[in-house]
Amino acid sequence: MTVTLPIERRPLGHSELTVGRVALGCGNFGGVGSAPELFGQGLGQREAFALMDAAFESGIDHFDTADAYGGGRSEEMIGAWMRSRGARPMITTKTFNPMDAGGDFGLAPERIARQHESSLARLGVESVDLYLAHEFDPNVPVSETLGAFEELLGSGSIRAYGVSNFGAEQLEAALAAGAPAAIQNERSLLARRDDAALLPLCEREQVAYMVFSPLAGGWLTGKYRRGEPFPPGSRMTQRPGPYAALVSVPTFERLERLAVLARHEERSMAGLGLAWLLADPRVTQVVIGPARPEHLAPVQEALERPLSVAEREEVERC
Repeated sequence: MTVTLPIERRPLGHSELTVGRVALGCGNFGGVGSAPELFGQGLGQREAFALMDAAFESGIDHFDTADAYGGGRSEEMIGAWMRSRGARPMITTKTFNPMDAGGDFGLAPERIARQHESSLARLGVESVDLYLAHEFDPNVPVSETLGAFEELLGSGSIRAYGVSNFGAEQLEAALAAGAPAAIQNERSLLARRDDAALLPLCEREQVAYMVFSPLAGGWLTGKYRRGEPFPPGSRMTQRPGPYAALVSVPTFERLERLAVLARHEERSMAGLGLAWLLADPRVTQVVIGPARPEHLAPVQEALERPLSVAEREEVERC
């Protein structure tokens, strides 16, 4: 029997939208993120459908994708699933990265208009709920990029817009040029670079802070162990670059301390890592990217066993 998760909703920054605190990340549908060399890999349609079924039935009603995930395959699979199921989750999609090896990229207004139209076609919808700049583009004034987003907002083809992978100074520039409602960045127990400047900025300016890679590409699940080879099919065997810096003695030592704490608390490491994020009132949403329906179990654990302030502080001391 499907378990309905106790998913709280939060305001999406200054917009009129609310979003669930957990969203399904679809970056592994038909690829491994936006890496052109891995387009066509990742989850096939049958596997993606099973995952979307399980997530939606459990109450996760927000799917996160991007035009370049799988070279468009992710959006296509979500669109096919929505048509076959008669369901309409909230949708975040993004643009910046090339759709194929050697293709164009960036945030020029004419490209945004073209890519947004192609995203709508692949998804089979007339609008998306949240549209993000997937990266900062140093070659295009941010005012031009956000001007293009404002036009889409005015036309009704997006309901809110924001940015992703922006630092504090870049977000400040975006706020001076427009009104982004949200930012989506990497954050986890092993990635805390936003804590000093960006999170306080989001609080002050009412920008929703959304998290991707909450388990650091699998590092916070306990699957990577000191002195052992990376498991076949894991992110470190498919696309290790973003997490290469974690291969260090201090990281393994910290993971071992977290594993001891998780066992003591009768939690999984993944559940502990997600609960730590969800216990932070500054975090609006956590985007999870499971490979199989059973990987939703740590989400259920984290939601049903929230951390107290004292427990969260104990986790941070590990």
